[in-house]
Amino acid sequence: MSIERAISADQSPTLATDDDSAVDAPSVYGRTFWLCFAANFSMVCANSLTFRFAELVTFLGGSELTTGEIIQAGMIGALVSRLFLGQLLDRYGTRLVWVGASLLFVVSCLAFVSIRDLSWMIYAARIGFAVGIAGMSTAGILYIQNQVPGARRTEVIGNFGSSGFLGMVIGSQLGDLIFWLTDEGALQFRILFGAATGLAVVYLVLSVIVTRGDGHERPHETPHIFRLMRRHWPGVIVLAAIMMGVNLSVATVFLTRMTTTRGLGGIGTFFLGYCFSAFCFRVASASWASRFGRHKLILMGLSGHAIGHVLLAFCQSQWHLIIPAPSCGFGHALLFPSVVSLGSGVFPKQYRGTGTTIVLGFTEVGVAISAPALGWLIDTCRERGVADHYVPMLFASATTAVIAGIIYYVATRGTADDLQYNPGD
Repeated sequence: MSIERAISADQSPTLATDDDSAVDAPSVYGRTFWLCFAANFSMVCANSLTFRFAELVTFLGGSELTTGEIIQAGMIGALVSRLFLGQLLDRYGTRLVWVGASLLFVVSCLAFVSIRDLSWMIYAARIGFAVGIAGMSTAGILYIQNQVPGARRTEVIGNFGSSGFLGMVIGSQLGDLIFWLTDEGALQFRILFGAATGLAVVYLVLSVIVTRGDGHERPHETPHIFRLMRRHWPGVIVLAAIMMGVNLSVATVFLTRMTTTRGLGGIGTFFLGYCFSAFCFRVASASWASRFGRHKLILMGLSGHAIGHVLLAFCQSQWHLIIPAPSCGFGHALLFPSVVSLGSGVFPKQYRGTGTTIVLGFTEVGVAISAPALGWLIDTCRERGVADHYVPMLFASATTAVIAGIIYYVATRGTADDLQYNPGD
């Protein structure tokens, strides 16, 4: 079902039963879905404002490597939190984790407003920020996918995630507007992160409304994450999740520095094309998972990122950013729902909180590994006099995506997906 068909639905979503089946209902796109959609829009919009974080580090006197190290610290904090996050979700349900993570997100955005130097505070704020996003995104995705039959999880996760594309467009454009309207200096960042804080508060309110009266049946057993990983290892899908993290490092951390260094006028143009195309591809590909299989969608998604990063290397004016944007958006549109539904789907429903946590955690592993590595590569090329020190970084990320795609193809060749195409869906 596409977004357009869903807009007319006003029925409550169908709850999946314990065996992951569901009774037919008029629509899975009801009030709960759209409240979650609005909440995710607010979170991603706030997060998109922080794409300028690398600019803040540079303003405070840090290098590209410093930026990577701070991002890495945040991702390590998020990964540590995931050791307990899945168990908390399985044991206590989404409400506790969702609201608690939202509060942490608000506090972290407020901390960014007050930062004046590269002290421990910026590391602590980034860790809190990353942990908050880890909890919010996992709880939101878990909540929405548990409202629908198993055969429609990929579709609904994809349409739910489309709100993120809209949020990314608005957030990146708003960030560019703030930088254009204000003089260079601390005031820019106070306004930027102040706006992010306001959106974080909106998200907190919506998460409280969505989960009001939400019940949760605690499993008889809530094993630790390592025990469940041994029992239900997602397999090579974790490699695709890691590559999603590498792409995030390029697009949300270092792209803003590249556009500033090249004098391209900000990141809004790229993310406008990126998100518009990703949204269109996400809607158009709603049934592709059932038709072609999610393994093929992952290979197509990795190819999209590789091509997009190569094209980014040749952008020398603002309008050039429109050229790689659709390719990167295509990759994002196909990868995220396929990776999450495949990875979390190997876990029984009562442990899907841990399953979703594990899959998204490997995305953070990709960020934690790639951010300092790519930052080091940029700094090294600058020190050695490379004319454009962002080109090797982009070629490196593209090459990594190609290698990952080859490995994934070899590992999954001949493996059938468990989804069956139903033209009536």
